[in-house]
Amino acid sequence: MPGNSFGKLFKVTTWGESHGKALGVVIDGCPSGIKLTEKVIQVELDRRKPKSKTISTPRKEPDKVEILSGVFEGKTTGMPISMIVFNKNVKSADYNNLKNTYRPGHADLTYEMKYLNRDYRGGGRASGRETVARVMAGAIAKKVIKQLFGYKKMKIIGHTTQVGPHKSKKFVEKEIENNEIRCADKDAAKKMIEYIRKMRVEGDSIGGLVEIRVKNCPYGLGEPVFDKLDADLAKAIMSIGAVKGVSFGAGFNVVSMKGSENNDQYKVVKNKQIETVANNAGGIYGGISSGEDLLINIAVKPTPSISKKQKTVDIGGKEVGMSIKGRHDACIVPRLIPVAESMVAITILDHLLRLKAID
Repeated sequence: MPGNSFGKLFKVTTWGESHGKALGVVIDGCPSGIKLTEKVIQVELDRRKPKSKTISTPRKEPDKVEILSGVFEGKTTGMPISMIVFNKNVKSADYNNLKNTYRPGHADLTYEMKYLNRDYRGGGRASGRETVARVMAGAIAKKVIKQLFGYKKMKIIGHTTQVGPHKSKKFVEKEIENNEIRCADKDAAKKMIEYIRKMRVEGDSIGGLVEIRVKNCPYGLGEPVFDKLDADLAKAIMSIGAVKGVSFGAGFNVVSMKGSENNDQYKVVKNKQIETVANNAGGIYGGISSGEDLLINIAVKPTPSISKKQKTVDIGGKEVGMSIKGRHDACIVPRLIPVAESMVAITILDHLLRLKAID
């Protein structure tokens, strides 16, 4: 069965390959009357682009979006929205020597086993380049959440909390876009960037940890028992190729906590509003959002394409050594953040539409 679509009422289908002619997305279920221009989409796409030559890929793509359908006179029509981005800076020759070998850490082997025909140029459909389409859809989701539902104060904030051994200790939101690694702690950011540069010099790469905070999240989102909000968010984020783990609130720290420590005790604040003393659950109880901030932790693997020599096997079953050339990120973490934010926005909008349908 094909697995290129996500969502129920706000359905997103992505298409395209890393070194193909173009990549794109089709969105079905976007409400009509939403003000939308290519400029709105472009802002988010530009955030996904490499911020630094020293830690990110030197591949420079304009990623100029074109809206093909579903928008008329600056507003959505309620019909399927189709958007496209053309690949302009491909260097497929960089992959000619990889045609007959399976790259460690990549999907080369599994794609060939399943489909018997794989696009070896940059990983084809399994490339991180596919996420361009997700960011386009996420830009629209954010727009609908604010305009249709009026959640203008809701913010989806992604930031890097760890790279290798270096962890952030402070959260200063304005610092996130002021450094190459998108870290809210400028002192930690310097150490992270220095460490990534060291990895690049060594021909290696490094992973990290990302936190997504959703401030002023609506309450009541989530459809137990199989479509819980945290379950759908986990699926959305885990579908990003570089992600290897997702947790909420206290996450895996709960294994060493007592019930008295982990339980979110309640308190009454102004206007008799109920809040928790802590937020160990990450704003979701029983699969339903509580109205408190969503706290999502994302483990991101090191970029598998490295120039360090590695062992692998060719299509003839012979063990060989290989070193991957080309243009790759030494750390994919900062560029993954806009993608993760987009998947969170898409999931929240899908659940908002479900909640509206019930009302």
